[in-house]
Amino acid sequence: MTESTDIREAVRHRYAAAAIRSAADEHDRARGLEASCCDAPPVSATDERGQVVFGADLYTADATEGAPEGAVAASLGCGVPTAVADLHPGETVLDLGSGAGADVLISARRVAPGGR
Repeated sequence: MTESTDIREAVRHRYAAAAIRSAADEHDRARGLEASCCDAPPVSATDERGQVVFGADLYTADATEGAPEGAVAASLGCGVPTAVADLHPGETVLDLGSGAGADVLISARRVAPGGR
């Protein structure tokens, strides 16, 4: 395998594991059970100092308040653009991500009323 193929497969594996974990956790929540632990890779990554540098843990509680729990749980938080975007009511947001749509749900509140 080439390095490019190895990287592609690693990304594919990480996204698939996150989707499977999220679906299992959603199923458990619907049944009133605690989220499963299934040895899935963590949603967030840290640097050598233990600081979160990637993942859903970058979302603040204020940002995710009112967003569906399943969407936030399924988010990979690849960039968390809502943390740096200066959004205002009436603006238009376009999300080209591949996650669960948490950024769109969070952004929708920030561009309301009149935003899209």
